[in-house]
Amino acid sequence: AAPAGAVSFGVKHTEGVSVDVVSRGRDEAEPVAGSGTRWPLEEGTVLRFSMSQASTEVNDNKVTVSFYGEEGKPITQAGVFLTGIGISLDVDADQDGVVERNSPNKASWTWGPEGHGAILLVGCDKEIP
Repeated sequence: AAPAGAVSFGVKHTEGVSVDVVSRGRDEAEPVAGSGTRWPLEEGTVLRFSMSQASTEVNDNKVTVSFYGEEGKPITQAGVFLTGIGISLDVDADQDGVVERNSPNKASWTWGPEGHGAILLVGCDKEIP
């Protein structure tokens, strides 16, 4: 998706986003630290975005990729706005009718009338082919 004439790129991002650059032939991703780093445009190079916490509002994080030509002159930029969504599966682990975020009974399960723990039933059938 790079523009014609581009030979390298740089990445900037807001504080709530982590960006890694993964190049073909490398086992590990290289984290994007400062704004001065540039990478050559090579086939198989991938940018990986992630967020470790939910956003406080819609589109509150951003990643900007700048493309550069032969002499290092900027050609254009492309940007992505991100919204991190927090998802949590929580349970009434001690079966008292109250879902508690910090219940100590979530780490174990005990059978019986005085038992505790979650029972999770998963429907694995195919109702709609």
